[in-house]
Amino acid sequence: MSEPRKAPRWPILLLILISAGGVVLSAIYGPGAKRNGGLDPEAAKQQAAAPAEPIKKEGKTEAAAAAPAAETKSAPATPTAPTAPLTGLHARNPGTSGAAASIGSLDPAQAKFRVDFSAGSAGIERITFSDYWVSVRDREMALAHAKAVAAGNASPPALPPDAARYQLHTLGTLQGYEVPLLAARAIEVDGTTVSLFGGVWAATGPGSFATEVVAEGEQPVLRITRTFSLPTGTPGGFDLRLSQRVENLGGRPVKVRWIQYGPGDLSMDAGGMMDIRRFQFGYLYSAARDPQRQSVIVHGAMFERADALKRVAANTPMLWPQDDQRQQGFELSWFGTTNRYFALAVHAADPAAPQGKVLRAVREVWALADAPGAGGAAAQVTFSELRSDETEIAPGAAASFDMGAFAGPLDPRLLEGTEPFKSLRMDGLILYLIGGCCSFCTFAWLANLIVALLTFLHDFVVFDWSLAIIVLVILVRTALHPVTKYSQVQMARVTKGMAAIKPELEALQKRYASDPKRLQQEQMRLYREKGVNPAGCVGGMLPTFLQMPIWIALYAVLYFAFELRQKPAFFGAFQSFGDWSFLADLSAPDHFIQFAKPIELWKLTIAGVNLIPLLMAFVFFLQQKYMAPPNAGNLTPEQESQQKMMKWMTVILFPVMLYTAPCGLTLYIMTSTCIGIIEGKRIRGQIDRMDFTPRKREPGKQDRLGKLYEAAMKRAQERRQPPGKRFKDRD
Repeated sequence: MSEPRKAPRWPILLLILISAGGVVLSAIYGPGAKRNGGLDPEAAKQQAAAPAEPIKKEGKTEAAAAAPAAETKSAPATPTAPTAPLTGLHARNPGTSGAAASIGSLDPAQAKFRVDFSAGSAGIERITFSDYWVSVRDREMALAHAKAVAAGNASPPALPPDAARYQLHTLGTLQGYEVPLLAARAIEVDGTTVSLFGGVWAATGPGSFATEVVAEGEQPVLRITRTFSLPTGTPGGFDLRLSQRVENLGGRPVKVRWIQYGPGDLSMDAGGMMDIRRFQFGYLYSAARDPQRQSVIVHGAMFERADALKRVAANTPMLWPQDDQRQQGFELSWFGTTNRYFALAVHAADPAAPQGKVLRAVREVWALADAPGAGGAAAQVTFSELRSDETEIAPGAAASFDMGAFAGPLDPRLLEGTEPFKSLRMDGLILYLIGGCCSFCTFAWLANLIVALLTFLHDFVVFDWSLAIIVLVILVRTALHPVTKYSQVQMARVTKGMAAIKPELEALQKRYASDPKRLQQEQMRLYREKGVNPAGCVGGMLPTFLQMPIWIALYAVLYFAFELRQKPAFFGAFQSFGDWSFLADLSAPDHFIQFAKPIELWKLTIAGVNLIPLLMAFVFFLQQKYMAPPNAGNLTPEQESQQKMMKWMTVILFPVMLYTAPCGLTLYIMTSTCIGIIEGKRIRGQIDRMDFTPRKREPGKQDRLGKLYEAAMKRAQERRQPPGKRFKDRD
């Protein structure tokens, strides 16, 4: 008798596996279960921000994952596939490496700058220019060295140290961390922020870095590479290319958002009188409004540094896009920060390609700064954070977040005449604008016209910037001569007219001392009878106010023009006397005498004697003493005393305020004042031959200002009357 056949065991094993899988899935996805691999949201966030490999910086241990960032939260992305979320995400160094090799050179014949990189964060430690120097003395030493080498001198003069070259670098710390320029900050993976700040990068070549993002169990998820390079064949030579590639190493699609640090505060200019650092944007209209996407808009999107700090303090740190920019569909083309003469900006990677003028790697720009310390807002250091759109990457595929970077001078010839800056309209970084209350009357078109004229005079007429400034003064004063003459004639007419009727005015004041209303009526009658218009002085001063935009635009141009930086006056004639520093740099004080050690006087630091402001004070004194128009003869002793005080304040205050101003600017003001004295003397000679005898005007011949003055006097009288009396008179 045969044995009974045994039942197969695989259905039992299959049932056990299905039951076990159901229990696991219930634990993970069932009601009340915790997401993120059994962690609650707060614990998951802490795990994602857990310190990676610590790095040492100036004796201080820093956790790579504790990178400073804007205080914002991103909503988790919806998974694209019903798979378990990635847990334990963190970045790791894929291999040990030493310091990253530099790119570029300090030889002006080879490159415009050298770029040194940070050991961590895959950012830039500093950008050192090969042919720009901090001081004019160092520049002259470098020129002497270059001339000696070109002449075949076997023992040329020594070059100044590299520290004397102009550099772009981070000025301070953020939340206690040193943040390299354009450093990587983090990457969002399916809504989880993974820090990329710190020692998680391996240097793979000059300017090249790599890191990996892994999940729990060190399972590779992403490979990230960053490569800085100097493009070949770029005429400007001040451009960097930043190639950023994120490759999906896993078996499922992921959504990523790239986050990095952008341009931040640049250093203050040594001869600067004011803090005029700015955040500026170039952008494109929406595709519906500009289908070709070729017209970059360079005005209407700018933040003064102080305004950016205010937004940080108000917890509204987003600089781009603002609500109206988002609603109109504007897209960023470039973003940069500037100081007086230099800029650092990121821009679209390939502007020559179709639709290539959009900076696709940057969707948002945020301002970052620590809370103000003892030094106040002036001591704060401002950073920026750049964030991309969320991008889905399929398994085995990669996404690029490439961009270009401009690091160079605010030179119109460079930004207006070379690519890719020309097509991106990056000349918009050049802004001849004085901040504060003068901003509204500094017209950009007027400043650009003055710059063009000044450049033409230098390049084709006088070939020296100081002589170009003097010729510019002569041209401007000549163009404004009719307005100046009209102004002075009107003032003289009113002055002499008021002096002629002074006895009659004094008689009226005595007669109607107790009746102010009647006194005003009689004064108006006397003015009409004698043909004197007290409002004529307003007409005389109006042309002066109309000239103010020209003076302010001239001030801004002479202060910001890169063409004047470290350029000597009068063909460097004074430097032939034993390397004298007098007028060696039109963008700095004239340095007639330089002290070996600066003198600290209260809150002032006096580094030497500047001659031109002192000469300007003397010229102001002569102008006030001999050229000021006489008063109308009806001033009280108190008014005369105030007038004298104002004259002396002009003589003393302006030279003191401009004592440390660029000598190109003080040279302009002093030249303009000297020409004004000569011009005023000629105009006064013509005025002395004019007949200003008051005559009674014919009916209907009263000028418009006189009518306005009379109407204003009537309204003033009505306001002094009781309401009932006022309405009764009108009836």
